[in-house]
Amino acid sequence: MTKSIMLVGVGGQGTILASKLLTIGLMEAGYDVKMSEIHGMSQRGGSVSSQVRYSEDSVYSPVIEIGGADMIVSFEKMEALRYLKYLKPNGKIVVNNFRLNSISTLVGNFEYKEKEIDEELKKLNAYVVNAAQKAEELGNSKVMNVILLGSLVKSMNLDKINWHDIISKNVKEKFIDLNLKAFNEGMELV
Repeated sequence: MTKSIMLVGVGGQGTILASKLLTIGLMEAGYDVKMSEIHGMSQRGGSVSSQVRYSEDSVYSPVIEIGGADMIVSFEKMEALRYLKYLKPNGKIVVNNFRLNSISTLVGNFEYKEKEIDEELKKLNAYVVNAAQKAEELGNSKVMNVILLGSLVKSMNLDKINWHDIISKNVKEKFIDLNLKAFNEGMELV
């Protein structure tokens, strides 16, 4: 049975790296994996999404249809609601309790209604995690993505994969320990 995961955020938050680590881990565990990235205006603070689909059998398309995602991991609160239409009725959602104004909100195309966003997330029974805060506590805001990866792994019961090995092989050597701590923090948040 194919599982579908969307990772969404705003450019510069590390969604692509988290998706690549997830893909590598799943492939090394023997799954057939397809990944698709949509960068959009990512370098200018625009919306970014990655779609990862995996199965013990064959996966024929990297694209997740509307209502087809088993899991959405949102690196930013508003992005969670923007991509909500992709979530299956019984799907899970992990949301970083973090506000980052995208280009659309900065130029006035969208109003950032934080109170309404928080209320909607409560209705969804989303796992709302403070990954940005945890990253700051670890001393580097850039590991927020690996914290969210840890939360995703725990939520999807993918913790039997040797993620420490995957992270150690795929991040710069001087950041390995920090990223391993971040991953473990993320596992504890859900």
